[in-house]
Amino acid sequence: MIHLTENAATHISNYLQNRGKGEGIRVGVKTSGCSGLAYVLEFVDDVDTHDQVFEQFGVKVFVDPKSLVYLEGLEMDYVKNGLNEGFEFNNPNQKGECGCGESFTV
Repeated sequence: MIHLTENAATHISNYLQNRGKGEGIRVGVKTSGCSGLAYVLEFVDDVDTHDQVFEQFGVKVFVDPKSLVYLEGLEMDYVKNGLNEGFEFNNPNQKGECGCGESFTV
């Protein structure tokens, strides 16, 4: 299960409305950085039948089967701290991350 906070769902929903199209957002991982894995977010216009779909607060989150292994139980939040804002990931599978926060290990 992938969990969205209400703030994250609102942010994604607003972006989808501004785009004028899209089924939801895809969350995945890719090999990157000094720790090994990085989160990848992209809009979903064409649904892949292999994706797992999670829906919360009216927003669909798509996850490919290979990424789901690393993301099971993930909570996504959208936060604003001063001038900085963005998604925060609380991943119970994460064992560490690099100093700059760009990548993580499981």
